[in-house]
Amino acid sequence: METRTFRRTGREVSVVGLGCWQLGGDWGRVTDEDALRVLHGAVDAGVTFLDTADVYGDGRSERLIARFLAERPDAGVTVATKCGRRADPFAPESFTPEHLGAWIDRSRANLGVERLDLVQLHCPPTEVYSSDEVYDALDALVARGVLAAYGVSVETCAEALTAIARPNVATVQIILNAFRLKPLEQVLPAARAAGVGVIARVPLASGLLSGRYDETTTFAADDHRTYNRHGEAFDVGETFSGVPFGVGVAAARELAALAPDGVTTAALALRWIIDQPGVSVVIPGARTPEQARANAAAAALAPLPAEVLDAVRAVYDARVRPHVHGRW
Repeated sequence: METRTFRRTGREVSVVGLGCWQLGGDWGRVTDEDALRVLHGAVDAGVTFLDTADVYGDGRSERLIARFLAERPDAGVTVATKCGRRADPFAPESFTPEHLGAWIDRSRANLGVERLDLVQLHCPPTEVYSSDEVYDALDALVARGVLAAYGVSVETCAEALTAIARPNVATVQIILNAFRLKPLEQVLPAARAAGVGVIARVPLASGLLSGRYDETTTFAADDHRTYNRHGEAFDVGETFSGVPFGVGVAAARELAALAPDGVTTAALALRWIIDQPGVSVVIPGARTPEQARANAAAAALAPLPAEVLDAVRAVYDARVRPHVHGRW
């Protein structure tokens, strides 16, 4: 698989990674055995970048990755985790050096490693992205050798631009997909200019861009696509990229018509992200090895022609832009 470099770290990562939120929870039940099969299937397909967080299943996702690493010690993967959503209260004053150190130590224990490859602030309160104390604490943790590099995960383009300006931020993770085009305007160009890696998350808009849903599709009660439709549990932009479900289904149907013969809607959506200048890695999730392999295969597709890129933007402008562009 094609690899790209996080320029501020020198790390090479596969252009398609694996998002491991599903392995922890919030997407319905996944057994330990199924989760391990997904990890093995993804890495067998060329994936070398795994993205998780300390709150996915209250550490379950990290612990499952630790089991996988024990089974595949020579897999050569980069594991990125995230911290900050355990803050109580979830407020800027909770992001102290002591709390950051404790969260990172917990992730080190969960993952069974002495040094974390990459730690990302996990969509903290907006003020945190401007905090000298927070960045100083992260720099100190790098100096101690408990993490190799740090980055941020953001909800808004403004937060991303604030973080990119910091000299030691290695990566920014942001929602980027055919239903979220705003990052193309400033975030990706700024990241490229600064040498900051871009991790594209929610690439299939919580499955909307898989092309498998219609207006009657329902989800389990413990799936965030049921309980967070209106932002009841966390930012609504994390669920269906903030697009109302019916609007997203209709727009996805139009995008499906753009896929060449033999190319799925999901593969089209992933290839679209890969083609955006500045993207380092896209992190679709998977609940089965077959899904993981299909996602990885998108990297082998030819770049999309200009007319398809233009058509994707036309669908966005007509159907999706009014719901998301001014919000994030």
